[in-house]
Amino acid sequence: MIHKLRITLLSIALLVWGGAECALAMAADEHNQGRPPMGRPQSPPPPSRPQMPPPQARPQMPPGRSTPSLGVSRPAFDGRGQVLDGRYNHGRYYPPMGTTRPYLPDGYRPYYHDGSRYYFSGGIWYAPRGPGFVVIAPPPGLVISVLPPYYSTVWFGGAPYYYADNVYYTWQPAQNGYAVVNPPDDADEPSAPPDQASESVADDLMIYPKNGQTKEQQAADQFECHDWAKGQTGFDPTLPGGGIAGNPDAARSNYNRAMSACLQGRGYQVN
Repeated sequence: MIHKLRITLLSIALLVWGGAECALAMAADEHNQGRPPMGRPQSPPPPSRPQMPPPQARPQMPPGRSTPSLGVSRPAFDGRGQVLDGRYNHGRYYPPMGTTRPYLPDGYRPYYHDGSRYYFSGGIWYAPRGPGFVVIAPPPGLVISVLPPYYSTVWFGGAPYYYADNVYYTWQPAQNGYAVVNPPDDADEPSAPPDQASESVADDLMIYPKNGQTKEQQAADQFECHDWAKGQTGFDPTLPGGGIAGNPDAARSNYNRAMSACLQGRGYQVN
């Protein structure tokens, strides 16, 4: 009887001890969850490299477009199909001759010549064509009162020509405007502007450009104002005695007043 009791107590003790061991193992398992397994020490993972944003793509230039800082010449066409006019370093874009459009641009000016109608806007000439308008070269002899907003002054034989979009203009004092003319014979060999429009034009006048006019532009303005003042007064300071009979001093004074008025109207200070 006593022997049976001992066996029973021993079995109960074994059961209690086994349950405790199992509980301890489970607790340790929970405590160590997520830790590396025991054994060789684990080195810490290398720090992750910060994610750099993807490099921005270099902006794509339109076909033929060059980077100005590289000093490469400008493209022959712009993004609208216009052609670069690089003659005399003009550097403006215009639609090719023969280009048609359904309507005229804002701010155009109408002109009539030999019974035909023409329209002028931004240095570009148009003529009626069917229901629309076509870009043309204007006929020589057509006179305009104001030059294109962008033009280049080119000198040939001591006289200024005004150039834009393959069209040449010259000042016509008798018509008080600028006439379309044929290209000069030496169009590929322009000359340097003279130091003065004439030897005696500015003898009695001190002329200062107020609007940043270039030397070429000032010479051209003096040349044209000289022609206009000579036509108004009959006095020509390049001729002996002004080329008139009578009192040259009075005629010279009238000439200077006309020159001053003309130059002041073109943005010069005259003393």
